Amino acid sequence: MLNKEENKMQDEVINFGELWQTIWNGKLTIISISFVFAVLSVLFALSKPNIYRASVILTSASSEGKSGGLAALAGQFGGLASMAGINLGSGGDDKTKLALEVIKSRSFLERFIVNHNLLVPVMAANDWDVLSNHLILDENMYDEKNQKWVRDVKAPKVPKPSLWEAYTKFSKLLSISQEKKSAVIIINLEYFSPVLAQQWLDWLIADLNTLIRTQDTNETQASIDYLKQELKSIEVASMETVFYQLIEEQTKNMMLIRAKPEYVLKTVDPAQVPDERAKPNRVLIVILGTILGALLSIFIVLIRNNLNKRKEI
Repeated sequence: MLNKEENKMQDEVINFGELWQTIWNGKLTIISISFVFAVLSVLFALSKPNIYRASVILTSASSEGKSGGLAALAGQFGGLASMAGINLGSGGDDKTKLALEVIKSRSFLERFIVNHNLLVPVMAANDWDVLSNHLILDENMYDEKNQKWVRDVKAPKVPKPSLWEAYTKFSKLLSISQEKKSAVIIINLEYFSPVLAQQWLDWLIADLNTLIRTQDTNETQASIDYLKQELKSIEVASMETVFYQLIEEQTKNMMLIRAKPEYVLKTVDPAQVPDERAKPNRVLIVILGTILGALLSIFIVLIRNNLNKRKEI
């Protein structure tokens, strides 16, 4: 029994020795292929443009009006208000969830791209000139001199990209995360230009707050108009008091809405122009490329040695 185990161990040592000898004999092949892969990895890493990441830290900017008088009235007159289409109980958390869904929505991002004229930088840019602080556009996509789209596409697509294409590409630039415990929201935007990354992120937050503030303003004004209209036909004095209270609280809420520029999301740490690139990690690309070349060359050496043995047999 011991002799069998000793023979097995001896065979394993011999096999390992043969394996190492095969690799050593093919060291020139391994070094050559690894060197070629290393050079190709360096060229590939250098060909990738720098991507910069701008980040902003936000938190919920819950309205005081909704946690004060309106919240108190919600318990007393919630049923009456809901029949009138008036929402007295929507809190800051609901608005924050809504905001995070809106900022990722197709309609909002398409409107954002159109309003800020971002179709060309989103779809045609492929690099950024550090010295001139100017975007480098793909000549096969857009003729900057004549301001004309020239990309070659098959029908039903046309040379000028659609808003759907722009939305799809812009969505990939955005990343949103939220910490459940602290309710902190982090929004990142990655782009070739660090200046534009920071600027676009500021615009996104400002447009988002403006959009939801405008919607709430319109809804609140509609509620006030409705209550005033219904007040004219009320004959019971006690009900008049209820309506006057609702109008008063909705008016206070309107004042709070208009007074807060950061209506839904409040900036904790504003976006800054990033000094360092976020990617690519060129060192990692070269290391992985060289390792891949080494593994492939070892595989080739072993296969070649195995084929030579079969020919000898």
